[in-house]
Order: sequence, then C-alpha cells, then structure tokens
Amino acid sequence: MNGPQAVEPTIRIRDLRKVFSAEGREVVALDRIDLEVAPGEFVCLLGPSGCGKSTLLNIIAGFVSPTSGEVVVNHRPVVSPGPDRAMIFQEYALFPWMTVEGNIAFGMEIQGMPRQELRERVDTLLHKLHLVDFRDRFPKDLSGGMRQRVAIARAIALDSPTLLADEPFGALDALTRSDLQNELLRVWSELRQTIVFVTHGIEESIYLADRVVVMTYRPGTIKRIIPIALSRPRDPASPEFNAIKREVAQLVLEEQAQYEAAEARQAEIG
Repeated sequence: MNGPQAVEPTIRIRDLRKVFSAEGREVVALDRIDLEVAPGEFVCLLGPSGCGKSTLLNIIAGFVSPTSGEVVVNHRPVVSPGPDRAMIFQEYALFPWMTVEGNIAFGMEIQGMPRQELRERVDTLLHKLHLVDFRDRFPKDLSGGMRQRVAIARAIALDSPTLLADEPFGALDALTRSDLQNELLRVWSELRQTIVFVTHGIEESIYLADRVVVMTYRPGTIKRIIPIALSRPRDPASPEFNAIKREVAQLVLEEQAQYEAAEARQAEIG
C-alpha cells in the first residue's frame, strides 16, 4: 500500500504540542503536529537529533503526555501505555535472566494466554524470526542482531495492531541491519500491523516505509511527508530509489544544518 486509504486511521494526531522545562526555561519539543496513519501502513519518522521524533513516538506509546493536542489510537485517546501498542527499543530491553523463549513468552503469560496456545505461538515466532536454535540461550550469549530478533518476536507476540519502533537497528552493523530490515518487512507483510518507525537513516526510511515523515529541528514540526511509490522489494541502487533519496536528503540536510548551528551556539555559550 502507498499512503493512507479512505478508511478510519489507526493513529490520529491533532494539533499536538509538547513543552519540556529544562534549566529554568521552556523547550518546545513538538509543535502543531497533525498526522494520520492508516491501518496496516508503515510510516517512518525521520529527522536530525533534537527534532522530537522519539518524543512523538513515546507520546503515541503513552509513555509521555503531550502538553496539548490529542492522540487517538484504535479509536481511543492515548492516556497511558496499552496492549494495543507494542514497542521495539534500540536497547533491546530484554530480561537478562530469561531465555529467548522466556522473553518471547513473557507478555503473553502476563495476559493470561492459555498454556497450549502460548507454546504454539512461541514456536511459530521462533520459526518466523529464525530463533529455533537459540530458544534456550540467554541474552548475554546472543549477538546484537539476534537480541533484536528476540525483541521483535516479543513485540509481535502480543498481536498488537500497532507496532512502534525507536531506531531499533541503529546500533547494528550494516549487514545485520539490512538482514533485520528484510525480516521486519517480511513479518509486516504477513501480519499487516500498523508500524511507526523512528530512524536517522535516509536510505532505511525509503527502503521500509509507505510514507516518510520528515521533521524539522526544534521545535519539531512536520516539514514534509514523502509518499514512497516504489514496489517491494526495493532496490537502493535503482534510479527511482535514488531520486527519492536525493529529495529526502535535501530536506533532512536543511534541518541538520539548523541542528549543527544550534550546537555551535551552545558551545560558544558554554
């Protein structure tokens, strides 16, 4: 799918604003954010450090409250975290004392899923994410890429209609990152969850998303939304891909320059 359809959106954000207090002054992190994400759509939030993309994701997740405005997910205003929104973090956030199997099963156990159904679902996810041979391993015995596979499996185990991801592949090497991008796309094509994915990577956003939301440097607003009208699988070497990449890069570089200028001013102050 390419862009939102004429159906009720899974996520609706209206006139969102977030202000933080820091060192006796107010910092406007997000201002006038209006965005809709359709059911089953894959949207990437892209922008320089400090543009508020992770803050926006955390507001959608219910971890952070907005100063004003509204976020509605699955027809309900967001006031706290909920089982309808699963989260994948960059830091994996696995329980070190649990095996791979235990980490994947944890959320389903908390929800009280019947034992037989739980075992079947864990087995399905172990196969889906190529983790069968690692089911009895602990996180400390896994590579970064394998840990992130477990984190993805745990997130989709809950069968939440919405999946939120905060730079989940940012700390991985290029080869592992590419492998997990393809795994995530494969799982998404099967399950069709609505995904909002934060990234710093221009190429990653174009490779993954139906739409790329480019955000401005502080205060974070939506600079432009770029539909990615390319069929999958996408070829990053193709002329069409690189034409979009140049367009998105120009938008991001404009905001990156704002970020760097602000950092330089801060260094001069002190």
